[in-house]
Amino acid sequence: MSSPAGPPGSRTASDPAPATVSVTTTTPVTATTPVPTSVTGWGRTAPTTARLVRPGTYDEAVAAVRACGARGGIARGLGRAYGDAAQNAGGAVWDMTGLDRIRAVDAEAGTVVCDAGVSLHRLMEVLLPRGWFVPVSPGTRYVTVGGAIGADIHGKNHHVAGSFTRHVRSFELLTADGAVRTVRPGTALFDATAGGMGLTGVILAATVALLPVRTSLMTVDTERAADLDDLLARLSATDHRHRYSVAWIDLLARGAATGRAVLTRGDHAPLDALPARARRAPLAFRPGRLPPAPRGLPDGLLGRRSAGLFNAFWYGKAPRRRTGELQKLSAFFHPLDGVPHWNRVYGRGGFVQYQFVVGLGAEGTLRRIVERIAARRCPSFLAVLKRFGAGGPGWLSFPSEGWTLALDIPAGLPGLGPFLDGLDETVAEAGGRVYLAKDARLRPELVDVMYPRADAFRALRAHTDPRGVFTSDLSRRLAL
Repeated sequence: MSSPAGPPGSRTASDPAPATVSVTTTTPVTATTPVPTSVTGWGRTAPTTARLVRPGTYDEAVAAVRACGARGGIARGLGRAYGDAAQNAGGAVWDMTGLDRIRAVDAEAGTVVCDAGVSLHRLMEVLLPRGWFVPVSPGTRYVTVGGAIGADIHGKNHHVAGSFTRHVRSFELLTADGAVRTVRPGTALFDATAGGMGLTGVILAATVALLPVRTSLMTVDTERAADLDDLLARLSATDHRHRYSVAWIDLLARGAATGRAVLTRGDHAPLDALPARARRAPLAFRPGRLPPAPRGLPDGLLGRRSAGLFNAFWYGKAPRRRTGELQKLSAFFHPLDGVPHWNRVYGRGGFVQYQFVVGLGAEGTLRRIVERIAARRCPSFLAVLKRFGAGGPGWLSFPSEGWTLALDIPAGLPGLGPFLDGLDETVAEAGGRVYLAKDARLRPELVDVMYPRADAFRALRAHTDPRGVFTSDLSRRLAL
């Protein structure tokens, strides 16, 4: 049956504010008082100024879209897109976190109906005590449902569950003509919006299928892989045995140790795996939090030397093989969420998160890229490799079957731009692509190579939004 899932209200205090660089006025942000704001992505690069508007109702969202002006507008959630997807220089940016109601949970159907501004964190707070978990979670739970659809986010379970929009039963989309449409899978508008980076309209609400769980703990297996070949062999042979799988990879290791990694696999713990004390509250959700990272950290703090020391320590401390360890959901899925504003540790210059995917059979390309990154001595602490399952129908959705590698690099690293341009070309030649939700620098001529349905996406936009109401720094940069 359907039941209300908590009262309407504001975002919880533990949800961070959208990632803005500065606000030029202290006027309250509403649908009728746009605030000029310097906006950037989570990587804190390439800030641009836009008029920030925060609608609190569907009617206010419609009014904001109609009043966006010549430079158009783009919806924004909690600001966790790393690049410029939720920026719009000289135009409007609609902060959708004011639409944050969980409207109903249907225990029989296993679905939740919620506004687009609801965060995955809030869903976990409400749903876990009822025995439900979100079907897909990325490395942070501070992502809104609208952002999860617009970026078609993926998680550690893509090889078995696919990306987020595979579990979306429908969504309400505010289109350029001011109409609100119910959009369902199997339609062109659904496929264009899934991974479409907010360029087809403003998502107002969604119905999402959930995953039943018995506890809020994970059973986790951890092991070390000696090199990249060893890692790929382990993932290929055993991924199907676990719902979740990810590898932290040491991208500074060279020679025989190139691509050495710590492989972690997990599953939702059954009730009988919990110690007696934990069974008293098996679905408790109490993620811990540390003090936030300080502002004003100097650039260069995370350099090659510190990265090399950290990577050697992290690999060395990992067990050769450990099975059945119980971990909190927050520790397994979202360890960085425990440090608010962790992106500040890269200094004022920010950082680039580079993520690409290449298909099965392109392991040689993956190996060459890892070797080039290691030879370049890129100081990357946060590098993860996963195996994707089959891709979904989204025209600009990132995941496709194969291997995906994501790494963080300080933006001020000398020669970084040309180096990543070269990696882009190698990825494109192998039939792969980069993740638009993390990108702020891809050259436009590579978009159609990486995303063969980009022309269909442009054609649909031209038909549904001939005035270019929905636009962003990313769409202008990549001619989408």
